[in-house]
Amino acid sequence: MIPELGHFALALALALSLVQAVLPLWGAQRGDGRLMAAGPGLALGVLIAVSAAFAALLWSFAVNDTTVSNVVQNSHSAKPMLYKLAGAWGNHEGSMVLWVLILALCGAAVAVFGRGLPGALRARVLAVLGMIAAGFLAFVLATSNPFMRVWPPAADGQGLNPVLQDPGLAFHPPLLYLGYVGTAVTFAFAVAALIEGRVDAAWGRWVRPWALASWAFLTLGIALGSWWAYYELGWGGYWFWDPVENASLLPWLAGCALLHSAIVVEKREALKTWSILLAILAFSMSLLGTFLVRSGVLNSVHAFANDPERGVFILALLVAVMGGAFALFAWRAPALSPTGVFAPISREGALVLNNLLLCTIAAVVLVGTLYPMFADLILKAKISVGPPFYQATVFPLALPLILAMAAGPLMAWKRAKPWPVLQRLWWAAVGALIAVMVVWLVQGQPVLPALGFGAAVWLILGAAADIAERIALFSRPQAALARARGLPRAAWGGAVAHAGFGVMLFGIAGMGLATEKLAAVRIGETVSLGGYEWRLDDVRDAVGPNWTSRRATVTVLRDGRTVTVLEPEKRNFPIARQSTTEAAIHTTWVSDLYVVMGEEENGRAALRVHHNPLAPWIWLGGAVMALGAGLSLTDRRARVGAPARRTAAKVVEA
Repeated sequence: MIPELGHFALALALALSLVQAVLPLWGAQRGDGRLMAAGPGLALGVLIAVSAAFAALLWSFAVNDTTVSNVVQNSHSAKPMLYKLAGAWGNHEGSMVLWVLILALCGAAVAVFGRGLPGALRARVLAVLGMIAAGFLAFVLATSNPFMRVWPPAADGQGLNPVLQDPGLAFHPPLLYLGYVGTAVTFAFAVAALIEGRVDAAWGRWVRPWALASWAFLTLGIALGSWWAYYELGWGGYWFWDPVENASLLPWLAGCALLHSAIVVEKREALKTWSILLAILAFSMSLLGTFLVRSGVLNSVHAFANDPERGVFILALLVAVMGGAFALFAWRAPALSPTGVFAPISREGALVLNNLLLCTIAAVVLVGTLYPMFADLILKAKISVGPPFYQATVFPLALPLILAMAAGPLMAWKRAKPWPVLQRLWWAAVGALIAVMVVWLVQGQPVLPALGFGAAVWLILGAAADIAERIALFSRPQAALARARGLPRAAWGGAVAHAGFGVMLFGIAGMGLATEKLAAVRIGETVSLGGYEWRLDDVRDAVGPNWTSRRATVTVLRDGRTVTVLEPEKRNFPIARQSTTEAAIHTTWVSDLYVVMGEEENGRAALRVHHNPLAPWIWLGGAVMALGAGLSLTDRRARVGAPARRTAAKVVEA
């Protein structure tokens, strides 16, 4: 009975979202306040209905209801409760319900917290969100019903994919979806502005918190997924330029560009058309990622489904959204004439450079991701685009981006002079140069790790220079503390986010100095790496809730003293008939000692040991970046709403 109620709730949500897509939009077009006022109530109704459906799905997994096909395929009675619940969204059907739930939650947030918006704008935003929700709900009901019954009931389920039975993967999808769906809200604001024919400083103020929240959740989701791949897959790295990894990076890059361009719209009423385009592109990249993950066109450990029928539906939805949005953009964008004028060397100019470089990197990643697919389709050629391509194309673009990240915040609006900015950053430049030289002389490694350390120092000291300039630390030190207390949280947040990227660069550069060794050893034998001795002490059987394993005991010594004892495993999941590799990691926050156990043969066990300097700083940097975004969101200016719109602003009749 519970699954049928969940199915009915999805159908009810579809009906409500269709009404939400029509009534508020019609009311805004006619200037009918009663029709526009229906939007918030409908958005809340969609949220209640989808929440009921998601609760029914969670219940089915929690009680292991084997009359539901989705439960049979993705759960088992022996699984821990955390993974039973995570199984609800650890599959294609359930993850789509989670997607729609977060979309409904965002629509309800616009309805509740958007009371300061003009009535027509809020009605149009809610209508666009209703259209998106209707499209995804139709997709779920038509091709991905999570409540499909199976008869006769199975004795037990087949279990969740073993690599997904991990806390990191339990929380990674919800965080990532919060970021993806956040781009839907900025997209709705962009389409509503195009329909209305008006973009001004108030629009920039309304959009920026959503862009910031979306970017923060994407940052956390991507960082958590990277960390999971690092410790769970046993590959020893943090990013592999996998097509599905790239699918999450694309909206992150577009969202980062939108976040910065919205600042220019708010402060200077410039880059209006460009910001609208970025909002459309960010959501389009999110939909493209959904298509790539769920259509089966790409093979990846991250892929959810391999179903051409579903792929065609999502492709049709992608074409409808992108085609409709770009057609509307082509029609209405000429009316959005910019009013802010600025010199190339200015804070606006630095933000434009930031946008161009971010979008160029996104274009490179997009081409590298899609080219093998088109080469196979058109040329019948099997081509693989891997890390060497991205290292050769992305890194040269990232270097000027990093330079601009430190210099831009120190520039004046409208027009700036380069020399005063360089004077404020001389100590950051000296610190970066010293870092490059030290790494180059001490390590004797290739140039990229040395440049990475220099870029990290440049960014962190540049962020410190920005705060020092704002509080007049050197010119009026006696008042610096008072000025620091009165500094807007958005200023602190921006500096923290930039510094967080610098911390991440430290970790990435440190991984450029990582070493590894593969050896087959007997019990009692050692492997030498990174100044440590890795001794295999034991290999034994172990049993878990729904798995068995071979577990090694590896003692790591330095100068004869025990540093740590690590226990890597190879787990076997008999129900799923799959095996996983469980890496063992000891971190000192300065480096990671990382060991993976391979196959056993002739009394020897294969051990792959890694010494990864500064590896934890990669994910620490991601957390600091998200913290900076969260700090900016607490700024009072974001909470009290946007300034009143100017009555003299030009309005184009819809």
